Amino acid sequence: MLLTVDVGNTNIVLGLFDGEHLFASYRLRTDARVTADELALLFRGLLAGHPEPDGVAVCSTVPQVLDQLRQMFERYFGNVPTVVVGPGVKTGVPLLVKNPNEVGPDRVVNTLAAHTLFGGPAIVVDFGTSTNFDVVSINGEFLGGALAPGVEISVDALASRAARLFKVELTEPQFVIGKSTVEALQSGLVYGFASQVDGMVARISKELGADAVVIATGGLSHLMTGICESIDEHEPDLTLVGLRLVFEKNL
Repeated sequence: MLLTVDVGNTNIVLGLFDGEHLFASYRLRTDARVTADELALLFRGLLAGHPEPDGVAVCSTVPQVLDQLRQMFERYFGNVPTVVVGPGVKTGVPLLVKNPNEVGPDRVVNTLAAHTLFGGPAIVVDFGTSTNFDVVSINGEFLGGALAPGVEISVDALASRAARLFKVELTEPQFVIGKSTVEALQSGLVYGFASQVDGMVARISKELGADAVVIATGGLSHLMTGICESIDEHEPDLTLVGLRLVFEKNL
């Protein structure tokens, strides 16, 4: 059994693979103050009833948590081969950008998974803490992309900066023209972000000079996939699949 761990700014996602089959996944809240021992308790609790992992693949955008994860795996899973995506790890993804060291490991892993599953050129739209647009060439190269504030960040910003506005449930409203403050907020957030995605995809495709397959992933992709007109494929576990592929390349 392969254990994959994707550490994002909002959530830690665990995936369990039997070969190519993802048979279980779990989502935890990311806490930059968490300790290695606390992580061990959480992981042991979630993995109870499953076979012991015979491999681990990790990517993290939160350095503090990654440091504690390394300690946890050394202390509690010391005999299990572990691959942490970063410098020196084989991914098979050429990074055609000005400074490859700036590219987050999740974007590299998503590029690998997108090209393996769907070919290229491709655009990965990752609906997370930020909304990432990752552009993949026909040959599987990472060409760069765009970063924008995520939907939930915008919800928080409106609630904290506007005296008469508040947090609302992120759900698709029935109408674009809201008849209440809640409906107006939901319309602006959901349909507004959908329009942003469709507009960015159109601009990226024009710059590429080719039609690209557009893949949605990330925590809010289930909501946005049916609303964005430009999305072709929905793969919520794209990063976990990419981690499995990276682990296989480094055996």
